[in-house]
Amino acid sequence: MPSIDLNCDCGESFGPWTMGNDATVLAHVTSANVACGGHAGDPVTMRRTVRLCKGLGVVVGAHPGYPDLQGFGRRSIPLDPAEIEDIVLAQIGALYAIARAEGVELRHVKAHGALYNDAAIKMPIAEAIARAVAAFSRELVLVGLTGSAIVEAGHAAGLRVAREAFADRTYEPDGSLRSRRLPDALIIGPQRNLAQAVGIATQGLAFSLAGVLVPVQADTLCIHSDTPGAAVRAAVLRQGLIAAGVEVRPYDPDAS
Repeated sequence: MPSIDLNCDCGESFGPWTMGNDATVLAHVTSANVACGGHAGDPVTMRRTVRLCKGLGVVVGAHPGYPDLQGFGRRSIPLDPAEIEDIVLAQIGALYAIARAEGVELRHVKAHGALYNDAAIKMPIAEAIARAVAAFSRELVLVGLTGSAIVEAGHAAGLRVAREAFADRTYEPDGSLRSRRLPDALIIGPQRNLAQAVGIATQGLAFSLAGVLVPVQADTLCIHSDTPGAAVRAAVLRQGLIAAGVEVRPYDPDAS
């Protein structure tokens, strides 16, 4: 039976500003990437989100980004790799402190937004993130875009790596994600989300906007919690994947 992890980016509120509806989305996923103060998130939000994940039995991971609260981490910042390594390390540590206080194990690290995209194509950035994760703990799983530089850097650093694909993002024919600056970058319809997720989980294939089949090998599928109708899409995804014969469970790098 094929299996897949279903993850979401969450904990992205900041102070009085609310982003997404974490409670309703987290009820349907198996892993959570919790913002830890770079692009979003604050200590109160982090702790509330970790407690919510604990109550729902959802695996917790760190979701570091560029220090860009105003731009929600979707703007590239020209930092030296050493600076990026330190920024990622500090954000992992911030979430770890809260997770430990709540008796929750930190399981993975996934970069956010522009940092994620930069690490997919720029090896020095990918290596900086991998170094930060390895310096903190080699038990952590590094999550990155399948087929990208971050996956290569993670393996080179001796880390356990989870290849990520997206249920709610469209792909270009070369396997890259379509830029959010372009139309049709997001897949909003729940059934289209499900069709893409099932294709990836069972066949390792997704359709690009041009109708070209794109090879997409993945261990985990992401759905974003900050888009309209996210909770409905998450519910349809989980139920539909199970109905298609796919086991939905947290990614286990040690599973045979």
